Amino acid sequence: MSKLNGNRHGDVNLAGVLNLLVIYVVWGSTYLAIRMAVREGAGFTPFLLGLFRVIPASLFLLLYAKLRGNRIWPNREEWLTLVASGLLMWIGGNGMVNWAEQHVASGYTALIVGAMPLWTATLEAILDRRLPSWRLSLGLLVGFAGLVVLTWPVISTQGGPDAIAAIGLVLGSASWGGGSVLIARRPVKLGPFATSGWQQVFAIAGFGLLALAFRERMGMPSSEAIGAYIYLVIAGSIIAFTSFMVVLKHLPTTIVFTYAYVNPVVAVFLGWLILSEEVTWYTIAGAAFVILGVAGVFEDRRHRARLARGATARVSNVAPR
Repeated sequence: MSKLNGNRHGDVNLAGVLNLLVIYVVWGSTYLAIRMAVREGAGFTPFLLGLFRVIPASLFLLLYAKLRGNRIWPNREEWLTLVASGLLMWIGGNGMVNWAEQHVASGYTALIVGAMPLWTATLEAILDRRLPSWRLSLGLLVGFAGLVVLTWPVISTQGGPDAIAAIGLVLGSASWGGGSVLIARRPVKLGPFATSGWQQVFAIAGFGLLALAFRERMGMPSSEAIGAYIYLVIAGSIIAFTSFMVVLKHLPTTIVFTYAYVNPVVAVFLGWLILSEEVTWYTIAGAAFVILGVAGVFEDRRHRARLARGATARVSNVAPR
């Protein structure tokens, strides 16, 4: 087994593998937990659920960062990045998931959201003003075709709230992707715990305003919904995020980001097993296309990284010594 240098040398160790399994299961199961909390009769409303989720999680993350001795107060430029990325990811992304899962299945939601890397790749190509490579173009074409396969049956035949929810999930996935691109291109010099903590602090204001705007009123949540909420806070927002920080240290990124393939599969399986959610041929075909498209995006990134390393090596070989 190697030490904590998996990202550099491609080594794998037990701690990294175990924490990656946590991410596979927990992040894949949060879609089921959200559905159990907001479906009809459960008691939670979507934006109040988001509000009650980010309040304890943000406090824990900021306190944990402080206890670790990390800097937790952003500077002026960092404030702007944290506000914008927090609203895009938590209000536009997670908030839309909460709202949509009142009407659509948890596994279906996970498959739509699983296309998020397609949106980040598209936004990066636009911002860089570069034409996508043939690898990226093919990946995007296949992935977005999968989104069409997934959403078309709902939009064309069911209409109403289900169709609006399907469209909302697509927009929410794009919003989360936009926040991810922003935080990657304007990185803050806080640690990951403080960064995530502040993003969720600003989400508190966003969820609170939306709950007021939509005049949300909660009934008495069922015991099932309360259990789902506790699971979202402890397992989804705290444990899985901590595991993510661990695997980034222990495992190569090519292995870490396999969660993008596994989480939707876990979500579909749990939704079918626990809530008897329907799995159709449209679901299977759309999922296959989306996963292939995401794989194409990651393969393009790996190819460009290999080219960059090769160029750096050639420069170092001819540099003065």
